[in-house]
Amino acid sequence: MDDPDLEFEEFASTRARRLFHVAYMMCGDWHQAQDLVQTTLAKMYSVWGRLRRGQDEPGLDAYARKVMLRYYLSHRRLRKSTEIVIAEPPDSPDSPLSPDLRVTLTAALRLLPPRNRAVVVLRYLEDRSIEEVADLLGMSTGSVKSLNTRSLAKLRGILGGDRELMFLS
Repeated sequence: MDDPDLEFEEFASTRARRLFHVAYMMCGDWHQAQDLVQTTLAKMYSVWGRLRRGQDEPGLDAYARKVMLRYYLSHRRLRKSTEIVIAEPPDSPDSPLSPDLRVTLTAALRLLPPRNRAVVVLRYLEDRSIEEVADLLGMSTGSVKSLNTRSLAKLRGILGGDRELMFLS
């Protein structure tokens, strides 16, 4: 393709749903997840010419996740006191979880600090390696392992009898 706008539109339309799913699991808020995806795609569009020349498909996907993750973490630091809690998240038609299980898992994830939540979502929802998560978060692999272990222990305590949720993707 020679049209960068058309290339970006194709990239965005094929990735938006997956980016939204990851964003929603990280932040637990439908509207904030939409904002995360929109901001991610807007930031990518602004440098698309440079990106498309220097990256292959997996590289573009990794760049999108890194932009989204960094914006999410910086946004969380800025908005800690303005968080709005909703009773139930809207249903997502393509989720393998039943609505009750999804609500339980999302509520448990919300109890984790943002960086811990990001590690769990990237490791188990996105099926990323420790090294990939460390690279995305700009942390050492040891720090990711430590956060992962503590986060899983906390989730086990929160979920109790629903611990099998931790192994669903």
